[in-house]
Amino acid sequence: MQYKTSIVIPVYNEERSVKSTILGIREVSKKLDEKIEIIAINDSSLDKSGKILDSIKGIKVIHHNINRGYGASIKTGIKASKGDWIIIIDADGTYPVKDIPKFIRLKERYDMVIGNRKKSKANIPLMRRPAKFFLNNFASYLAGRKIPDLNCGMRIFNKKKSLEFWNLYPSKFSFTSTITMSFICNGYKVRYIPIKYYKRKGKSSISPFDFYNFTQLLLRLTLLFNPLKIFSMISILLFLVGFIIAIYSYQALGRLMDVTVLLFLLSGLQVFLFGILAHMMAKYWVKK
Repeated sequence: MQYKTSIVIPVYNEERSVKSTILGIREVSKKLDEKIEIIAINDSSLDKSGKILDSIKGIKVIHHNINRGYGASIKTGIKASKGDWIIIIDADGTYPVKDIPKFIRLKERYDMVIGNRKKSKANIPLMRRPAKFFLNNFASYLAGRKIPDLNCGMRIFNKKKSLEFWNLYPSKFSFTSTITMSFICNGYKVRYIPIKYYKRKGKSSISPFDFYNFTQLLLRLTLLFNPLKIFSMISILLFLVGFIIAIYSYQALGRLMDVTVLLFLLSGLQVFLFGILAHMMAKYWVKK
């Protein structure tokens, strides 16, 4: 059977919500004008999630023999999918399955459509909100456009274009952040739409302190796709420090230039030139 869209659902210890989520998706799918493929990946759950998935008719179920991670589950689903478009949605009951038609209607106009949970932040754990705020704003600066929700787990994207960055996708929770930055930094059309975000059923396995790993990931991706953004920031900082030292030296010591000032100014220039070279290499890599 030919499918235009495949829905990939990563599952790990979601016995409280997985059945209602998938049945809800299946009911919504029946009302659409196209055939929808539903793929659930059981990432070696320790509870009854696997048995529950096997009892649901009309879906494709894939079981991991060992726990490989959220990103690995999505990649398994993408590999097994037959559709040209991929929808990912979590099985924990936090995302509105009734909004799936909204994403599908926009797929012909955009390369990726992502949910924006901004209006539903009450259900985002309090300890995660500062990290989420920082990451979204830092990612917006690095990408050069507003990114209201970096790692929302409900989105639709073009499968063929997602495969261009396959080797970059991690096996853990940073899959969504990686694919977001990859699409945006390469000029693909990305649209955000507001969605509700419900209270999670069960316990999340994401640590509130994982923002360090996310920040590190953003820097790596930006160095890969838009390195001048990072190099220019460091260069400006070095120039500013050099000018501040020069002003202080002039006011306190009566001389404008010394070895320290020259060191900072030349270092700033050198970093900027390295940034231009890295930017040219990145553009060449992207075209290849």
